[in-house]
Amino acid sequence: MSNPPVLEFRGVTKRFGTLTANDDVSLTLQQGEVLALLGENGAGKTTLMNILFGHYQADEGDILVDGEVLPSGSTQAAINAGIGMVHQHFTLADNLTVLENITLGTESLWSWRQDQANSRKKLAAMISDYGLVVDPDAMVSELSVGERQRVEILKALYRDARILILDEPTAVLTPQESERLFATLKSITAKGLAIIFISHKLHEILAVSNRIAVLRRGAIVGTLETATSRREQLAELMVGRTVTRPKLSAIKPGDLVLEINDVSTGGTGATELKEIDLTLHQHEIVGIAGVAGNGQGTLADILSGLRSDFSGTIELNGQMLAAGNPRAIVASGVGRIPEDRHARGVVANMDIWENLISEDLRSDEICRAGFIIDGAGARVRAEKQIEDFDVRCKGPDAETRLLSGGNMQKLILARALSNTPSFILANQPVRGLDEGAIAYVQEQLLEARKRGAAILLISEDLDELMTLTDRIAVMSHGMLSSALPTGERSIAEIGLMMAGHGDQGGAKPGSLADGH
Repeated sequence: MSNPPVLEFRGVTKRFGTLTANDDVSLTLQQGEVLALLGENGAGKTTLMNILFGHYQADEGDILVDGEVLPSGSTQAAINAGIGMVHQHFTLADNLTVLENITLGTESLWSWRQDQANSRKKLAAMISDYGLVVDPDAMVSELSVGERQRVEILKALYRDARILILDEPTAVLTPQESERLFATLKSITAKGLAIIFISHKLHEILAVSNRIAVLRRGAIVGTLETATSRREQLAELMVGRTVTRPKLSAIKPGDLVLEINDVSTGGTGATELKEIDLTLHQHEIVGIAGVAGNGQGTLADILSGLRSDFSGTIELNGQMLAAGNPRAIVASGVGRIPEDRHARGVVANMDIWENLISEDLRSDEICRAGFIIDGAGARVRAEKQIEDFDVRCKGPDAETRLLSGGNMQKLILARALSNTPSFILANQPVRGLDEGAIAYVQEQLLEARKRGAAILLISEDLDELMTLTDRIAVMSHGMLSSALPTGERSIAEIGLMMAGHGDQGGAKPGSLADGH
């Protein structure tokens, strides 16, 4: 007889009005197991984890830990039952040490002083047992991204967690840091801990999990043994149809579209640019790899017209870039796909048709007499864009906030690509999307490349960069390597460069290529 599960969902259902977010979900997790939770955006993964961690109450069903029903709607009850959650975006205090972050909130408010001796002893034992090496006295502000994640895991383990929920744990890690994380997970599960691993990266799920549960429209549509699962099979279960990601075809580059020469923003921080050089041509996708916070956002802001405080020159189609002037930049033929679709990509409370014209208000097609918006004409155009880009919604008058992440990204694509821009800035265009939406977004970028657009693709997903780009450059601490043909550097080499090590392949004197 097999061992009883350490965690069990029994018929869990959660409704928000007429929407059923979780539909009769039954699921088990065994001691020492990694269970991957896979599903599209809006499939119900987050809702299910929020029920488990006490943020929501289920309308029907129960959750059992070690055979005992977990009190519903109580985060403290979940923690007391040994459930710990490591969020994608870390929740650490930069101005405190590792030890202080880990012990924060674990001691009584009535204590006269911290029991640092016992805390330090317990933490040292955990570091040794699980191989999560980090200096207890280091300030969190001085840690790498990978080290911060170790602190988050230690923080959960310090509270005696026996079940860990990891939400997109590799989103901000280099390939080497991801490999170290996977080794850590093997060490943790070997000691009996159980893990729920949430990720959109199918190759990671196949590499790290024992079983895979697939959610679609709130219901479990399959639970598979990882050893006998295939990537294509999982993608099809997620979206309910066969999904094939597009492939890059050979096209000869055309005329020079974008030329960046010696661009710097001053300052010494990791996000400040340092003597950046880059060229892009027609029919070309150039990728920039890098861990978040190393200057990619700064470069994107400059190319989007949101920053003008830089030295050096940027030419677009032979003309100087209209620095700090988003309207002029869009008018000059730039299509912008921002990193954060919610904060910068759309105005959530505006209608879909309003968002679609938001970068085109002054055009003769939209505006009469220079200031009167032709609402009827804008809606007709929006209907065509909705159809062309497969934005699934109730029509142009629907509120944008009601769209799923994938459909919101399609809306942004429709706005950015409808005017056939000569240069497209695609900053994390598929972040957080499911397989179906990823394939669609990538198809649109390749179609734009085929038409002659030059595309700068900024991504933290090396698989995406390796399959979708003609050349790849690496950004680390504000410095950019030369952009070499894709395939000339291995993923391991790119990962080292992302972490600030290895050959930067053409970086300027004083850069990482010289060991500085």
